[in-house]
Amino acid sequence: MRRVALSILLAAVPLHATTFYLTVAGLGGESDYETRFHMLADETDKLLKSGGSERVVTTLEGAAATRQAVLSAIGKFAQDAKGPDSLVVMLIGHGTFDGVEYKINLPGPDLSAPELAAALNRVPASRQLVVNMTSASGGSIAALRKEGRVVVCATRNGTEKNATGFARFWVEALRDPSADTDKNETVSALEAFKYAQQKTTKFYDDAKRLATEHAVMEDTGKGSGEKAPSAENGVGLRAAAFPLVRFGTAKNAAIDPQKKAMLEHRDQIQAQIDTLKFQKATMEPQAYKQGLTALLLELAKVQEAIEK
Repeated sequence: MRRVALSILLAAVPLHATTFYLTVAGLGGESDYETRFHMLADETDKLLKSGGSERVVTTLEGAAATRQAVLSAIGKFAQDAKGPDSLVVMLIGHGTFDGVEYKINLPGPDLSAPELAAALNRVPASRQLVVNMTSASGGSIAALRKEGRVVVCATRNGTEKNATGFARFWVEALRDPSADTDKNETVSALEAFKYAQQKTTKFYDDAKRLATEHAVMEDTGKGSGEKAPSAENGVGLRAAAFPLVRFGTAKNAAIDPQKKAMLEHRDQIQAQIDTLKFQKATMEPQAYKQGLTALLLELAKVQEAIEK
């Protein structure tokens, strides 16, 4: 565990790296779904493009969101991305699972999880995140999981086939400051997952409906999806160190050349804190307390410098 945690820590926040974002909104089948998917994709596109430089944002929706267009976009990333870069792919729409293979419904031929995984494997970006928000999305985990890749799915397996609401709350997490639970003005993949998961659960509870979707996360490269990522089950460390959007002073620092290095240093300290929390069970209480205190003091100093 220590070796894995250390490797995650060292790669947690690459300096001066580019993040490549691809959002895909597939077929709706009905006008209501078409409208919903279009709105979610458009809002995601706007939120990501407002995040400053050093990011490449591509959005495919409607008739343009074909299997070939998706593979071509990822192929372009494969040419442009470098090892320290990050890749985020978000899938919105309907999916199917026949017991063996998952596919997202697109105009023309559908795109299967193995095809998507093969394309992603050719992108040299060392940090990758796939957020599959379609129905039956849990059926894609086995094909998509890989060391260094975080996989989030709206359903726990391929048999939850009803349309999902998770996508709406995931996008909401990208614009709602309350999703930032550690109050560092950055929403990580783990924070967005927990926010969207809690909102989805509340939606079904408030409507007094039986939940037909149960979001899961896999970021170890080995598992089949975890509903409650934590230090106890070893899931969530990579996701916690994967920033998605920034706001406030963090957003301003991200586009300020003089403060960008400070922000990157702050993210590295936060990654060390997250790593320490995952190692708590294997440490002496006093050593854990001393390590955490030192990191929190250093974090406070860097944050103060950023806010000046």
